[in-house]
Amino acid sequence: MIIDHNHPGYRRRWWTSAGKYNGAFFYSKEIVKNIIPRVKTTRNWLTVNTYDECPNHTIVFIHNNKQPENYDWLKKAQDLVLVCGVPETCQKVAHLGKTVYLPLSVDVADVERFKRIKTKDTAYVGRAEKTRGTKLPNPVIMLCGMERSKLLEKMAEYKKVYAVGRCAIEAKVLGCEVLPFDPRFPDPNVWKVLDNKDAAKILQKELDKIDG
Repeated sequence: MIIDHNHPGYRRRWWTSAGKYNGAFFYSKEIVKNIIPRVKTTRNWLTVNTYDECPNHTIVFIHNNKQPENYDWLKKAQDLVLVCGVPETCQKVAHLGKTVYLPLSVDVADVERFKRIKTKDTAYVGRAEKTRGTKLPNPVIMLCGMERSKLLEKMAEYKKVYAVGRCAIEAKVLGCEVLPFDPRFPDPNVWKVLDNKDAAKILQKELDKIDG
């Protein structure tokens, strides 16, 4: 069973004018397309936080590193493998099941399609709320609230971007310099370019250790 971004509970919660460009939605699409088909397992898959449906014996992708307590509802499920894109998050959700650190990845070939000559200097890329409590210069161009292809088109025009997570990885694929702004991630080099297909190989090895 695969519970993903098409789950009605997830759609009701996020598919609004404010939330429909949530990064977890686009990551889930890549997980379903590029990772799940390349991993052999008897486990179910949960690629988004539905807040209400998770069968036992499931691989769960954790997206919210700032508020991992949002996944505490998973306590009612058994035999979970929690896949985290930040090592520290593994510790925060370990009470819910076995954890796997899987570096964040992108569909490199898809992102590369948007490369172009850079004509602009610096912008912030990501969700606007992620800038709270950070050290962004003021003013700064904000690339927020866009459909993913539009975001990549715009980002590719900039020489430098403030970004974290998958946005930072996409920026590197596009040839942008990634600048630090979030005190949790002072070194942009923490974000390495990793293709979804290679991430699938890493996940397979970790699952083999857990399930044999």
